Amino acid sequence: MGAGRPKQFLTLGSRSVLGHTLDIFLEHPGIRGVVLVLGRDVDPDAVDLPATGGRLFRVAGGEERADSVRNGLDFLAQQAAPDDWVLVHDAARPCLPTEDLERLMQTLREDPVGGLLAAPSTDTMKLVDASGRVERTLDRTRVWRALTPQMFRLRALREALDAATAAGVAITDEASAMEFHGQRPRLVEGSPLNIKITRPEDLETAHLYLLKQNRLRSPT
Repeated sequence: MGAGRPKQFLTLGSRSVLGHTLDIFLEHPGIRGVVLVLGRDVDPDAVDLPATGGRLFRVAGGEERADSVRNGLDFLAQQAAPDDWVLVHDAARPCLPTEDLERLMQTLREDPVGGLLAAPSTDTMKLVDASGRVERTLDRTRVWRALTPQMFRLRALREALDAATAAGVAITDEASAMEFHGQRPRLVEGSPLNIKITRPEDLETAHLYLLKQNRLRSPT
């Protein structure tokens, strides 16, 4: 981002990206609590956290994404049952539509594995080799972009992450850990509005999306 601070602490309107993201989950009546995993070098008092009614818990993060998720799950293991559902979401995705979250939870409620929000590809997708040349064209009807939240049962996800770590397998999302552990997560179609803020222009796009969702006041 080149902003001099982590993207989740950048401002969208009068709130941080993180503040908007937390609101999505704290305002949902079906979510019992939210675990915020913060980097060890982050001053928690400098984060504009919403009023939570005791439903927000802070945990120190790890070196990699999988380590941070594992820290959060370790905390939850002391608070929740092994078969309770856990949703893992990127802090830099503040535009998750509420209806997508609800659809994910309802669709996977009785699923034996769990799954994730994902968006079907609308572009032609190329597989490239190490030299940057096209190896082949993929069937885009079978290619989806992984989004978050990703929803799995607490014990199953902990075991999957542990197995991947022990094997030295790089984990880029929770679904890939479950796949390595022999499971086949279910895809639930999500909205393309659920962007991950990665580049400077994404902040402007997120601002427009939040306005569209009536979650951000338009400047007067």
